[in-house]
Amino acid sequence: MSSLVSFVQCAGRVKAACLPALLTTWMLLAASGARAEPSTAGLSIADEADLRALHEDGLLPAEDFETLRELLRTGVEVRTASREALYALPGLTWAQVDALLAYRARVEGDFAPEALVEAGVLTAEQLRQVRPFLSGAARGTRDFSGRLRLLTAYGAADALVPPVLLQAQAEGPLGLKGGAVASLTRRRLDRVGYAPRRRALVAGLPGVAPRLPKFHVRWEGEHASVLVGTYRLGFGQRLTLDTTGRPAPDGFVPDEAFHVPGAPERRCMLTGTGACPAEGPQGRVTPDFGWTEGFRGVAATVHGEVEGVALAFTGFGSHQSRDLSQYELFDTRTRKTPDVLAVLPGQSLPGAVRFVSRTLPDVFHELAGGGHATVGLSPRARLGLTGWGAWPVWAVEGVVLDVQPHSRFPAGGGYGAVGADATWGAGPVDLSFEGARSFSGPAGVGGGFGAVQRTVLGDRRRELELTLRYYGREFDNPYSRAVSGPDESEGLRASNELGVRLRYLHQTEDGAWRMTGKVDAWTQPPGSEASGTLHLGASARVDYVGVPELQPSVWVEHRNKDLGQNGPGLCFEGDALCAGEQYRVTGRVRLDATESLRVAAQYQHTLVGSRQRPGSFQQDGRASLEVLVRPLPSLRLHGRASWRDEDLSENTRLTQTLRTSLEVVWAALPELGMRARYELALDLKSPVGARSPPELPQHLFRLELESHF
Repeated sequence: MSSLVSFVQCAGRVKAACLPALLTTWMLLAASGARAEPSTAGLSIADEADLRALHEDGLLPAEDFETLRELLRTGVEVRTASREALYALPGLTWAQVDALLAYRARVEGDFAPEALVEAGVLTAEQLRQVRPFLSGAARGTRDFSGRLRLLTAYGAADALVPPVLLQAQAEGPLGLKGGAVASLTRRRLDRVGYAPRRRALVAGLPGVAPRLPKFHVRWEGEHASVLVGTYRLGFGQRLTLDTTGRPAPDGFVPDEAFHVPGAPERRCMLTGTGACPAEGPQGRVTPDFGWTEGFRGVAATVHGEVEGVALAFTGFGSHQSRDLSQYELFDTRTRKTPDVLAVLPGQSLPGAVRFVSRTLPDVFHELAGGGHATVGLSPRARLGLTGWGAWPVWAVEGVVLDVQPHSRFPAGGGYGAVGADATWGAGPVDLSFEGARSFSGPAGVGGGFGAVQRTVLGDRRRELELTLRYYGREFDNPYSRAVSGPDESEGLRASNELGVRLRYLHQTEDGAWRMTGKVDAWTQPPGSEASGTLHLGASARVDYVGVPELQPSVWVEHRNKDLGQNGPGLCFEGDALCAGEQYRVTGRVRLDATESLRVAAQYQHTLVGSRQRPGSFQQDGRASLEVLVRPLPSLRLHGRASWRDEDLSENTRLTQTLRTSLEVVWAALPELGMRARYELALDLKSPVGARSPPELPQHLFRLELESHF
């Protein structure tokens, strides 16, 4: 611990004399023990509704939420998945993954996931935790199978056609697979143009239109695989290239990601004289289904073995249209953010009415390509080389556009990165390293260096992970998802950062107690404006699962934006000048009263720095109650109520809400299922003395139909 303190003190000074202390810290931690996913270990997840509830309650970070949601939708085939793919399952350590692979190598043919418990590879609790993320059973003798999902949402105040999304997945003979996501949008702007006389962008009002944002066809053979359509890919330590979000990416996966509609938004998206009529109770509308933009084109992998050495090469090419917020754009002639004027119905030219806070579709087309080569000396030792490049082609004619410094895309033209990664493991030790150089701007003269080193030691019960990272101020890689702090530097998280993260997972021999923890400290590299300002994030969690019927959990979190400044009165949320602290403690208990009844209650209390409380901390509260009932094997009822108060001392300024929901899941037939959800949101803010009046009650209905064939 004294060595860790030495690192913290040295990071604050960032002097060369601190190098011995940094090396000593690394050696002591590497010698003392073992990687974990503390944010996902011990969480009870059965479907996307559970994931969404955990994310809304602050138990699941946004990055883990996105990753686990995609795992739920795609599934992991435990009988054939790679070491890296199995590691993405929540709560598993590298030692457990290696034990699973060893068992798989001993067993000939197919096996049920329950066999892993009988063999001692996983505990019954661990199998329960990962089961929702496992793909279904083999198709048997069927040559063609798949599933269809139809989703829609509707708000009580809607006067529009509701948003609709259709997802299709299919698997055929000869290793062929495919899928598509189609959506009916009503809030997405149409094509954006330019009005030279007004020196502004221009767009018409959105209308109801079908979209096909995701599609793919994939072939998998014994030594090669090819995908045409939308995909995501990543390698190594996620430093040089990663768009998958998985903790250990190794190649490409189909991109079928989408977002369900959230809270209702203002129907009127314009500002200016006469832009919006007075909005009464019908002033809100349900948002569209959304999606993120991966790559779109072709990706292929060829792999084999030569004299005991595994060789693999992955190449990809992409032509993807990118959306940008209007505030990310920059007019190189006027040196300002351009306005986006609206062409109202019955007009041929734009007036003074403008769009506000809208995402502009297909602002530029990104041409990208690259590849990754791997040499595997053993299942746990390999070397890799990654390189990629991209060039934006702006789609708006008549104006020279570029991106603002706070956009995640580099300004000035093309961008890309090259990097090398290496992994080695023996016994309880796994070592990984990746270094990268980004390139951007004219002739690629911009960009900088980044490096990540990870040490993991442990067994099936304990695991310790130490991650060291350095990202230069000019490291401007938009497709890096390496370990980083939650803050951003010019739109990027993995940039302008020097840090260390320590994570630990421990489970008792009988499996009754599970303890997880994380400490993350980072600062800006020497030469940066805020060099020497040390940030700290720490958390610890304890779960008791010794009694299946009653499982309590408690965890604490602390974040500090500047260890050199402490005490109340310093803001925590807000602009970059905020240097405050946040303390949080949460308790949760789950009661499995019977096989058909489960109840879970949780309370979270937060102390956070605020300029409104110069002599004390602002106190926030959040509580939730869940009830799960299974009256029939084919019927599940899930009720949930959550309360949130951002300042317990007053009720006129910040968020104060009560949200309730009831979800009904019914498997009418083995091949057909239905999920219906109703949500009610109440604004508890006082109408007397409030800066803005409380929102009217919000009602949202969601319906999902799923069919397997």
